Amino acid sequence: MLTHLKVENFSLIRSLEIDFSTGFTAITGETGAGKSILLGALALILGQRADTQSLLLKDSKCMVEASFRIEGYDLKSFFERNDLDYDVSTIIRREITPLGKSRAFINDTPVGLNVVKELGDRLINIHSQHETLTLGDTGFQLGIVDAVADNQVLRTSYRSIFDQHLTLKHKLSELLAEEKKSKADQDYYQFQLNEFEVVNLKPGEKEELEAELEILNHAEQITNGLSRTVALLSENEPSIVDSLTEIQSIFKSLSGFKGEFSEISQRIETNLIDLKDLSNHILRLSEHAVIDPQNADKVSLRLDMIYHLEQKHRVSGTEALLQLQQEISDKLSEISSLEDEIIAVTAEINATFSQLKAEGKKLTESRKAVTTKIATEITATLKQLGMPDALFSVQCEPLHEHQSSGADRIIFLFTANKGTQPGELGRIASGGEMSRVMLAVKSLISQRKLLPTLIFDEIDTGVSGDIAGKVGNIMRRMSKTLQLIAITHLPQIAGMSDNHYLVYKENDNGSTTTSIRMLTKDERITEIAKMLSNEKVTDAAMATAKELLFNN
Repeated sequence: MLTHLKVENFSLIRSLEIDFSTGFTAITGETGAGKSILLGALALILGQRADTQSLLLKDSKCMVEASFRIEGYDLKSFFERNDLDYDVSTIIRREITPLGKSRAFINDTPVGLNVVKELGDRLINIHSQHETLTLGDTGFQLGIVDAVADNQVLRTSYRSIFDQHLTLKHKLSELLAEEKKSKADQDYYQFQLNEFEVVNLKPGEKEELEAELEILNHAEQITNGLSRTVALLSENEPSIVDSLTEIQSIFKSLSGFKGEFSEISQRIETNLIDLKDLSNHILRLSEHAVIDPQNADKVSLRLDMIYHLEQKHRVSGTEALLQLQQEISDKLSEISSLEDEIIAVTAEINATFSQLKAEGKKLTESRKAVTTKIATEITATLKQLGMPDALFSVQCEPLHEHQSSGADRIIFLFTANKGTQPGELGRIASGGEMSRVMLAVKSLISQRKLLPTLIFDEIDTGVSGDIAGKVGNIMRRMSKTLQLIAITHLPQIAGMSDNHYLVYKENDNGSTTTSIRMLTKDERITEIAKMLSNEKVTDAAMATAKELLFNN
């Protein structure tokens, strides 16, 4: 529940602090006194966005701080999930700088506005006279039924399966689109792969073929060169080998005269051995050298196939071509594997849909189980609000397909007149009737202790006389299970409250500000009497005010 509110430099509020207690609190004041400003300050605490227009003094910071008692509302998981310190006495603070920068804090820890809004929605519900427009919305109606049925855990479980099912369906759509595109590319990839397979490349093959072709293209020149070399080395008269042999023999005969001649003889002998070996090697090459134009054509044709692949795919070298061949093969394998993945995802979709139907059926059954109870209680409350012939019912219709909230459409049916067939609430109810139905709905929800604090902003507009007293009685009953704060212009409702605050304006040094204070018992009598009178407070109004206050 809301225990304390502190506001500084917001709209017409310079500075104020209010303590709130349990039960029923009424807030009154003249039109334009600033009651709506208080709600605006609370709206900041609930996560509403703000700008510098909210600042009273444009060069000073705006601050709104609210304290809450939160035990018993299952909020520990929220604090753990958002890495916040849990305390049964929790403080939410909003600050707006003159430059328009907004900051939010929960127990002095900076948080995002979405976190503040999530917590605020679980602490306070502000109901204005304009909110009755949402009463005709089927989503709002569904939320009411689920609140009464206590379906939070069931809805969370259902939503988890729904989200999983939806994700799988999106995945399947992407896979099918990918498969469709891949099928169009499959023939092209297969044609490319076939070209590679026909060529049947080997690692390093291009480079080897180019070297072989170079030899084949110059075979005659190579053969002539080898033959001439063999002749010079060992076949001519005299040959190089014969001449060097003769020189070696000369120096061998001279080696006894001088040591240096002996060294020359040894060197010649070593070179002679190498030269004979070289001569034999060249001779063998010469014997095996063959001029084969057909083989040259064959190698050239093979190279042309490789060059064609290089030019077509704009790559160079055997390794690059082999890598490209592997990539094309992998793409074809991926296309083939898509079919298996599609089959697997389809099976998952069928499995999650079975789970979804089962959870959806549980939701439907839980909703249908409370429709009669809701209809009975709201109809009874409407009769208390001066609508003796009112009839309210809840219709649960199946949807054609599962939605994020289930497989049902909830419709509130209503008639205020005897003998008239109920119709959809949002289409046939007048503004005054919608206000009373909304009050009856809020009364129903309050009995479930789902929310710590409920604020009514002039929900009693258009209500007067005996009905006003009945509205007050319902509010008083609601305040037994939650903290209820009502901004009202009706003396009957103000008189039934446990606490009474007055909002008023003050003029100081040419500026107007809004303030609020709790009224004493005597001040309450006077304020209620003013509400009963037009201008002048009469003795009769004072007497009626006392009766309203002390008879409740």
